[in-house]
Order: sequence, then C-alpha cells, then structure tokens
Amino acid sequence: MKFKGTGVALVTPFDTTGNVDEQGLRNLVRLQIDGGTDFLVVQGTTGETATLTKEEKAQVLAIVLDENKGELPVVLGVGGNNTAEVVQLVKHWNTSKVDGYLSVSPYYNKPSQEGIFQHFSAIAAVSEKPIIVYNVPGRTGSNMSAATTLRLAELENIVAVKEASGNLEQVMEIIQQAPDGFGILSGDDALTLPMIALGAHGVISVVANAFPEKFSQMINASLTLDIIKAREIHYDLLKVTHQFFAEGNPSGVKAALKVREICNDVLRLPLVNVSEGLFEAIKSETKRLVG
Repeated sequence: MKFKGTGVALVTPFDTTGNVDEQGLRNLVRLQIDGGTDFLVVQGTTGETATLTKEEKAQVLAIVLDENKGELPVVLGVGGNNTAEVVQLVKHWNTSKVDGYLSVSPYYNKPSQEGIFQHFSAIAAVSEKPIIVYNVPGRTGSNMSAATTLRLAELENIVAVKEASGNLEQVMEIIQQAPDGFGILSGDDALTLPMIALGAHGVISVVANAFPEKFSQMINASLTLDIIKAREIHYDLLKVTHQFFAEGNPSGVKAALKVREICNDVLRLPLVNVSEGLFEAIKSETKRLVG
C-alpha cells in the first residue's frame, strides 16, 4: 500500500484575475517534494474542486504531474453523488497519469449503508487503479460505518480509507478488523497523532500544504513510535491547525501560503478570505513555525 505517511490535499492556487495560478501551483508542489511529503492528492475538497471547470481540472493535474516528474505518488480526487457519472469518469480516464483515486462517499443523497457499498463497488469494478475511499460525514451528511468500510476493504482495488468521522471508536474498529495491507489514513489533522498511535498508517492533510517540513516530521516520528518527538510537534502545530479551520477550508491554509510567498490567497465563491484578525493570527503563527 503505497499511500502511507504524509499525504497532502493540495490547494488550487488562483491568480488575482481568478484563473488557475500555474506558478503558485508549481511552487506548492516543489514545497511538498522538498518538505518530505510522501504523496500528493489533487482535486480533493481542499482544492476547491467543486468550482473548477473540466478544463481547469485537466490543467491543474497536468501542472502537478509536470512539476512532480514522478517523484511522489499522485492520487486524483474522483467522486460525486451520481454513481453512473463517477463510473464513466473512472472508466475512461487515462490511468497512466495517476497512481490512484480518492473517492468521497456520496453527499446530499444521504444513501443507506448498502447504497454506499454499492456505489463504491460500482467504481471499483471499472477502476484500473487503487482507490482510497473517503468518509467525511461533516460534508456528506452521512457516515460510512466501520462495517461498510470493512466490507469495502475486501474488494481487491479498494486499498485504504481516509477517515474523517472524528469517531475514534469507529477508527479503532476498522484498524482492529481490517485485512492485512488495507490502509487507514486520518482525514482530521488534529486527530492524526492519536489515530497513528492506535494503528493508522498516515494522513491526507490540509496543514501539510503550508508546513510539510514539520508535519512530515511528526508523521515519521509517530510511525517510528518516537512519541515524545511526535507529541512535541503535534502541540507545536495545534494552534495553527485550529486557525486553519476556524473560518473554512482552504481559506485558512491559503492565508498561510500567502505569508510563505508560495501563492496568494484568492478563493472562489462561495468561499471567502479569512477575516483580518484571523489572517494576522495565522501570519504570526506561520512566521513562528517557519522561522
């Protein structure tokens, strides 16, 4: 299972005219490679994918692949609440371009557990690449239960789950009963250390966009059971982690990326910039963390 350690859910930088900022995206990918990130996730929620056109999605992926040049595995976000449409996207995708897919549990429809299972089973049946399923009840309106995740784990090309339920008892049930080789990845930055302590294999992080150096150090320390070092970095990052989500994601992390001069903090509606007060707080923490 190649998707372990520190994964980052890349933001999509925009320029001041609202178009995709190619140089900003290249800066971000290079920051991840140099900062110790283990794999890249393109067009997840943090990438404001819901506001990208089909052409922009292709453009963003092409830029990431070109700048990455095969250095890190690349996972592409392909999800939705229309199963047939997602199946067609996966079925006709040029699989040579990516190493796997991240697919979110269907949102808005609020399907039953059997509906969630059948949705992912249909995608898995046509995918030539491994799939990470994504459980994030706060965005989808429904929780994918541990039992459903464990059923999906038996399918050959569903290789991991990104768990963002915030329910550590559910996480423990999955870890305890998952088949060998099935990955459990944190979808909550603040809960990553405790999840790895329980047996998870890594994270798909928002915070690592801005601080890949420190975040990857924390993950590596966690996975090698250096709990003292991991805990020290965890608490060092905890304040800025809370700040990043205080007024919406990726508004917070884009503010920090602006401070680091990686890209600016332009967002697309319905997302807006963080308030002036929060920006100053993020600026202060960012400067402290990067020196």
